[in-house]
Amino acid sequence: MRTRILRFLSIFVLAFNSRAASAIAQDRTLPEAVYLNSGHSERDLAVQLVTKRVVFIGEIHERYDHHLNQLELIRQIHELDPNLTIGVEYFQQPFQSQVDSYISGQISETEFLRDTEYFQRWGYDYRLYAPIFRYAREQHIPVRALNVPTALVSEVAKVGITGLPEKDRAYLPREIRPADGAYRERLFEAFQEHKDTRPGAFDHFVDAQLVWDEGMAESASTYMNANSNRRMVILAGAGHLEFGSGIPTRLQRRTNATYAIVLSSGEEIEPHIADYLMLSGKEDLPSVGSLSVNLIERDGACRIGSLSAGGAGEIAGLRKGDILVTIDGQNIKMLADARLALWNKKPGDLVRIEVHRKRFFWGPADVHFDVKLNASTEPAV
Repeated sequence: MRTRILRFLSIFVLAFNSRAASAIAQDRTLPEAVYLNSGHSERDLAVQLVTKRVVFIGEIHERYDHHLNQLELIRQIHELDPNLTIGVEYFQQPFQSQVDSYISGQISETEFLRDTEYFQRWGYDYRLYAPIFRYAREQHIPVRALNVPTALVSEVAKVGITGLPEKDRAYLPREIRPADGAYRERLFEAFQEHKDTRPGAFDHFVDAQLVWDEGMAESASTYMNANSNRRMVILAGAGHLEFGSGIPTRLQRRTNATYAIVLSSGEEIEPHIADYLMLSGKEDLPSVGSLSVNLIERDGACRIGSLSAGGAGEIAGLRKGDILVTIDGQNIKMLADARLALWNKKPGDLVRIEVHRKRFFWGPADVHFDVKLNASTEPAV
């Protein structure tokens, strides 16, 4: 969904001094919160939210402060009621067992990301979300993978719901209700960014969004109806939550559960867009270790398309056209493999790189390099 720019209304002029970002988000307090339906400040937000069975906490995916806000709210709600479950957009329903294995401590974080195909299917810098999942694991809080498979949403966006082949309907929600007029208008704003002029393309775009919304609502409701003693915090993109049009009302239809919607700074505020707004300033993730190369997937291999001048890869002796074979012993076949191998590396870390290199006179050979990673603000290799 689109990124929207916060426009402060005069009755909501509040100040928040952003605290320094922390990779593990320790000792953070929530920013000022505003109850949007009255304009009153709510300093004890968790106490208000724990009166609801479902709390939706929206995000702009790349905003680190949004995820820190989510984590702190989860902590405070969990302290008030340990019977808490977290539902997330970031993982698809077929990978629930892998999510369970991580939360229960049976597999490592790297295995978790590999087994859920995180970097192929979601792809945002996992460091944004790591503190939330680590906290859930430490506190034994169940996490539900709410999303429908990526391929289903992509296929519906191409052919619509009615054009979907029978073989692809396994994860299609049983009931899909149309989008209201206001929701269609907001979706049309997002659709225009795609510049898709195919006949029926917008209707298919709306269908895909409805499959997304109804699928997550159905997944959450199935769990909630089977676990009547548990409340749920649901983390999703703000576009799925605004005005209740996406997931919230569709979940309520299936459960009759009371709910509240919480958004963070970065949204254009309109009446009834949410119940609460947390006013936080942008915070940056710490720099990540980087090879400073551009990788291209081709013919089942991951090759270097270009290198940044003076970057770690160039200094170490990597060349354009080199095919990555391993990074620290992990096999590399695609970009997601490289991101998995490097996502938690720090600037200055030394990694062992094996590449397959074509040589003009002596033929191809596998060559090894020890690369000292440089600092980058982007989760790229």
